[in-house]
Amino acid sequence: MKTTTEAHKIALNSLITIGKEQGYLTYSEINDLLPEDLLTPEQVEPIVTILEELDIVVADEAPDADTLVMQEGGKAEANSAEVAVAALAALDSEFGRTTDPVRMYMREMGVVELLEQSDEVRIAKEIEAGVYQIMQAISLYPEISDYFFKAYTRLEEGKCKMTDVVIGYQGDAEEFEEKQALIVEKQALLDEKQAKLDAMDLDEDPEELEDEEDEFDELEYTGPDEGEVYERFDKVQKSHNSYVKSCEKNGYLDAKTVKARHKFSSCISELRLAPKLVSTMMELVSTRVAQVKKEENLIRNACLDAGMTTEVFYKSFPGNETNFDWLKTAGIDKATLKSLEKNKNEIYYSQKSLLENEEAMQLTIAELKEINKKLRQGDRKAKNAKSQMIEANLRLVISIAKKYANRGLQFLDLIQEGNVGLMKAVDKFEYRRGYKFSTYATWWIRQAITRSIADQARTIRIPVHMIETINKLNRVRRQLLQRFGREATPEELSVEMELPEYKINKILKIAKEPLSMENPVGDDEDSTIGDFIEDEKLSSPVEVTTRESLKETTGDLLANLSPREAKVLKMRFGIDMSTDHTLEEVGRQFDVTRERIRQIEAKALRKLRHPSRAHKLQSFLE
Repeated sequence: MKTTTEAHKIALNSLITIGKEQGYLTYSEINDLLPEDLLTPEQVEPIVTILEELDIVVADEAPDADTLVMQEGGKAEANSAEVAVAALAALDSEFGRTTDPVRMYMREMGVVELLEQSDEVRIAKEIEAGVYQIMQAISLYPEISDYFFKAYTRLEEGKCKMTDVVIGYQGDAEEFEEKQALIVEKQALLDEKQAKLDAMDLDEDPEELEDEEDEFDELEYTGPDEGEVYERFDKVQKSHNSYVKSCEKNGYLDAKTVKARHKFSSCISELRLAPKLVSTMMELVSTRVAQVKKEENLIRNACLDAGMTTEVFYKSFPGNETNFDWLKTAGIDKATLKSLEKNKNEIYYSQKSLLENEEAMQLTIAELKEINKKLRQGDRKAKNAKSQMIEANLRLVISIAKKYANRGLQFLDLIQEGNVGLMKAVDKFEYRRGYKFSTYATWWIRQAITRSIADQARTIRIPVHMIETINKLNRVRRQLLQRFGREATPEELSVEMELPEYKINKILKIAKEPLSMENPVGDDEDSTIGDFIEDEKLSSPVEVTTRESLKETTGDLLANLSPREAKVLKMRFGIDMSTDHTLEEVGRQFDVTRERIRQIEAKALRKLRHPSRAHKLQSFLE
């Protein structure tokens, strides 16, 4: 077994080395380089995942040069490759011993080492550096200014919090160093509180957590000083106004405009914007890049169809995206130029579209690509650092999720929801405040799990705010039970909770758990609750029998009348018909006047009222 594992390590190391040199690997190369016992779909999938984490592109075919530049394959650090080989080898040696997803998850999770507080700070700084690189890139994209100033306007109008727009400044660590001693003391208190919570029997009293969650406010970062933020916003506004004026006066390609744009970029980059706002801005750049790439692909396909080689295209086209005469100076042979005549219009309209994109975003295509390249590099750097932080704290999610087992959600679902909370904690983590990440993340994980249970565990969904009200009501009921020695009445609950009595009754009604109609009844369990519930839509056997008897008796009585009289009564009273009829309608049927029909009806009813016939119907009235 050891020999096989060593052989697998050598094969995996060779695979990663080639991938780093090329910047990519095709699936056919993976099939050729790996031994057959590593080529099952279950084993190839984690191998591909780790290769992609090392910035090695995995594709069906060799990617083009542009994609490789964007991915920057082959630049992974050597120690990362060694860790990857070790992880893959461990995965291989353990694979197949179990198919239980929880065990497999925990086994893979166990490969990652826990972090010291210094490691957490280092990773947080890496995340911050990646985000700063993103900010430096997208701040050079003029169209993001609209989104930034809209967010600023919402902040001024009080429609959002400060931390929804700005969470700090670049390089503002000094002010936190002064508070370090106080923070260490506070951390010790929080660790003690956490130990107390961990020892709590959550199955006994889950609502007690709500009283402890006030401590979370001490960890929640409220944002930078408001006055300083508005000063910096004014600075950004002035630099943006200068850029706009220069653009209107000199055009977006002028050196003065470019200088003004870089000054605006420098001002806005000093702010650490909220992750959600940054994501929106990144999406704006990505959308524009996709539009440009679409037009470039149309031009490339048109050129390749005409016989131009890929090498010639990538050598001549970059930098000439909006140059309508680039084909004349591209060094293309006459035969290819002649073939391109049929695709001339398609190339022209695509280039025209690229020119319109340049004018709309006030950037050249080359500048957009450079911005996108730096943006992707920063995004990858931040995501890799976030992944390290998340993977190193997955055990924390498991330990918290265990306390919420058997609450209506499966264990894997609890882990999944806890992981969502962990990812939010990584985004929100403010290392400068000095707290350990685990202390901070615990509250986000617990909140995500409890919210998920409240939202999904019940058969009939109840809103989270109503769940919180129900928990509060249950807590008050227990307190009153201890005080009075009996269950509290709705009136007493109303006084204690300071709510109207009708609301208390409504909450009590909502709090009831639904009961399955399929629950067995009795010792034999041969019947269910549903068998004993009355169906109000169906008639009772007595009613059905009475109705059938009345119908039969009425038919016998009508048979004693003349056919004409019987038909008139049937039509007038809707007997054996869908509806009754008026005198005029019956008259038209018999071709007589309505007065004649009235006389026939009166005569027939007199006959039926005769005691010899009436006594048969008398019993139905009783």
